[in-house]
Amino acid sequence: MKAYVFPGQGAQFSGMGKDLYDNSELARSLFAKANEILGFDIQSIMFEGSDDALKQTNVTQPAIFLHSTILAACLGDSFQPDMVAGHSLGEFSALVANKTLSFEDGLRLVAKRADAMQKACELAPSTMAAILGLEDEVVERICAQIDGVVVAANYNCPGQLVISGSLAAIDAACAQLTEAGAKRALVLQVGGAFHSPLMEPAREELAAAIEATHFAQPICPVYQNVNAQAVTDPAQIKANLVTQLTGAVRWTQIMQNMLADGCTEVVEVGPGKVLQGLFKKVDREIPTSSATL
Repeated sequence: MKAYVFPGQGAQFSGMGKDLYDNSELARSLFAKANEILGFDIQSIMFEGSDDALKQTNVTQPAIFLHSTILAACLGDSFQPDMVAGHSLGEFSALVANKTLSFEDGLRLVAKRADAMQKACELAPSTMAAILGLEDEVVERICAQIDGVVVAANYNCPGQLVISGSLAAIDAACAQLTEAGAKRALVLQVGGAFHSPLMEPAREELAAAIEATHFAQPICPVYQNVNAQAVTDPAQIKANLVTQLTGAVRWTQIMQNMLADGCTEVVEVGPGKVLQGLFKKVDREIPTSSATL
């Protein structure tokens, strides 16, 4: 069984998607549609923009979404997923790829998500930190003891977890986690505390947009971030997506569940190879590749 997986923020690079634009009429029409929906020329920023321009969350999120979904569309009949999943933002790409969401609706939601997250970041200074070399349970226990908001936000692979919260709480947690034996506790260069309770204002804003959007019957299950389970019911997919911004990305569990459910090959659709690397940490033998035209 073939799993297609879709990356999140951090995989962007200048020049992304240009090969699709140059080689496919379908890609060119989808980029034109994207410019129209977003109200700015995103393809120019993707193809020629500086790294700084691509780092702005209102650009980064649609850019990665577009690279992934346009690539999946251009694969045509060779795109035959048995299961899909996306890391954080990538979940929206996965939902377009498995036909739960239309391309247009997916892009509108991603643009809304980026905007809402940006606003939430400006309300309270906050950040995230990568914790390497500790059991998940140890990280969770220490976070629970810290004063202030700090939670496990991204379960990336065994021994690699990202925590999210207020600046002071992250600093305190990093100090205690280092003391507890973490190999590294590294504060990340991100705009705010994604996948934490501090994203509640963004969750509320995005929830209204998600509720108003049509979710169709998917062509295959999506393994969702918040519960790591295979879901096919559109109403359930919608409910899980609403809680995604304040809930954790349970990627470790998604990979384990996909493998347990019979996944024999992983194809990453979009920029970078991060998700392939994470799968190899769970199963060294699993064949992985990047989708190409």
